[in-house]
Amino acid sequence: MSSFEEALKDTARLTEAALNKLIPLGDGPEAQVIDAMRYSVMAGGKRLRPFLVISCADLFNVSRTCSERAAAAIEMVHTYSLIHDDLPAMDDDDLRRGRPTCHIEFDEATAILAGDALLTLAFEVLGEDTTHPSASVRCELSVELAKAIGAHGMVGGQMLDLVAADHDLDMPEVTRLQRLKTGALISVSCQVGAILGKVGENQRHMLNAYAHDLGLAFQITDDLLDIEGSEEELGKATNKDEAAGKATFVSLLGQERARKQAQILSEQAIKHLEVFQEKGNLLRELAEFVVNRRK
Repeated sequence: MSSFEEALKDTARLTEAALNKLIPLGDGPEAQVIDAMRYSVMAGGKRLRPFLVISCADLFNVSRTCSERAAAAIEMVHTYSLIHDDLPAMDDDDLRRGRPTCHIEFDEATAILAGDALLTLAFEVLGEDTTHPSASVRCELSVELAKAIGAHGMVGGQMLDLVAADHDLDMPEVTRLQRLKTGALISVSCQVGAILGKVGENQRHMLNAYAHDLGLAFQITDDLLDIEGSEEELGKATNKDEAAGKATFVSLLGQERARKQAQILSEQAIKHLEVFQEKGNLLRELAEFVVNRRK
């Protein structure tokens, strides 16, 4: 196993330990929503967004106590988005990470509440002084995350995705959709590490540029896997965008051009890390990993 693979698995373990502590088992009438929260957030996955938080924070020697809590908060937000994305009113998916989706395992109302509770808890975690001793840093974390996931970020991207079912989007429109729906949370994951480290604008800019290219490369690869992968490999339904008639990077570019574009974006992302020298090696390997993964 490579050092990158070890680091990715280590980050997943650390994130899951933090999530387990931050979302303890419940009792009483509200236990069902807590069970649903834990069912979804503890379902595994690559934990790429927590990896970005921790790896970017490590560039600036941030305490792991701080970065692991922030990483867990980001994963709560990501999981909330998946729960809601899977609902019948959205993508109507029955399978996620190889298991029944939250609304299938429980029910729609519980799934909605579980997503709401994870989103709310994420901001509670970011606001606690254990995450960072500086109140201004905690405030900035919350503001930047709110911007990234609101109507002009992830939620806006989901709205565009719903609209896309009835409209023929061109390349700039698909790119904007994915920059909001997928890329915004990837970008803020990098920025969280920089905010925790209280670093200057130049380093933040480089991480933002890295995240921009990484997010698009990630999404193009996702589109390719949706066409080329199997439900067993991916742990979720495949070919849904094609069946719904939605434009994707692959439908607009074709498979080979899309694959080449993902590789170009990965290489561009790596170039943005030159300022960090050897300390950026794990982030460089992540940029290679996202375009070579099979699930």
